[in-house]
Amino acid sequence: MCRRGSSLFVVEVKARASDAFGTPLEAVGSRKRQALRSAAAEYRALTEWRGPIRYAVVALTLRPDATFDAELIEDPFD
Repeated sequence: MCRRGSSLFVVEVKARASDAFGTPLEAVGSRKRQALRSAAAEYRALTEWRGPIRYAVVALTLRPDATFDAELIEDPFD
């Protein structure tokens, strides 16, 4: 989790070596989304957070030369 301004972001990081089995974003399925929502609800309850909670995915695509492309996708489930 991280904060930007008045928003709290729940962030999932996914890496893939290729798109053969889908993109990193496609790897965040319904079960993972529910787990992220549950984590956000628990955080809100434990910390009494009153601000907005948003979601983001950091999608990493690995290259053969051991580097990677990174993409930040904010509010991917809307």
